[in-house]
Amino acid sequence: MRRFLLCAFLALLPVVATAENMPAPQKPAAQNAVHAPKLVEPHLHVARSGNAVRPRVALTFDACMGQADERILSTLVRERIPATIFVTARWLRNNPQSVAIFLQNLDLFELENHGQNHVPAVDVPVLIYGIAAAGSPEAVRQEVSGGADAMLAAGFSAPRWFRGSTAKYDPSAIRQIRDMGYRVAGYSLNGDGGSLLGADVTEKRIAAAKDGDVVLAHINQPTHAAGEGVARALVALKRRGVEFVRLSDVDGIGDDDTTQ
Repeated sequence: MRRFLLCAFLALLPVVATAENMPAPQKPAAQNAVHAPKLVEPHLHVARSGNAVRPRVALTFDACMGQADERILSTLVRERIPATIFVTARWLRNNPQSVAIFLQNLDLFELENHGQNHVPAVDVPVLIYGIAAAGSPEAVRQEVSGGADAMLAAGFSAPRWFRGSTAKYDPSAIRQIRDMGYRVAGYSLNGDGGSLLGADVTEKRIAAAKDGDVVLAHINQPTHAAGEGVARALVALKRRGVEFVRLSDVDGIGDDDTTQ
């Protein structure tokens, strides 16, 4: 009888959870998961001159937002150095005096499309260097077409090249931009590290450009030391006898289906 009462009493006690009697944990089901896209940062070269003493280099400058770097712009004009300038609608609105200089020197400058609001041309939601990408095909289209519309309104010819913010894309966005009639402008030499490098490092990088290189630098950071290095490198390249070309002047070959 005592044994029966003890068993009945123990049966009424709460069960203590142990590793043996707990159910296996279930992994929560992923809801609305977005897979990170495969991003590419295309390279671009122009046709080489094949002349060791007169290498061919294409200078390209991004005018993202902010103000114009007069150190670079004045050097290009004074030294009569051709360059391709990628402008955003935001930069055009804020720099009417520099826009006027470009329009007065169309023999030097080729203006191309850097987008409407300087957002990466990636068609799924993702952050790139902390910048939110366009996030959809519709937003990519607006970024590209909005930049082109602003250029036409400012008095420039219709652009033929597009370079997006961060110079990174996903393959489907590249196809979309190509279907809109653009070639996508990569680069082969990062001259100023997003305008974050020091003047000496920037000068050394750009001054070492090789035959066929497409140099990427920035012309919208007048307070950064990199701009001083860019200006010095331009003079050094000219002294080397470099043949400066714009992207429209010679054939450009890019990878990731950006030009072909």
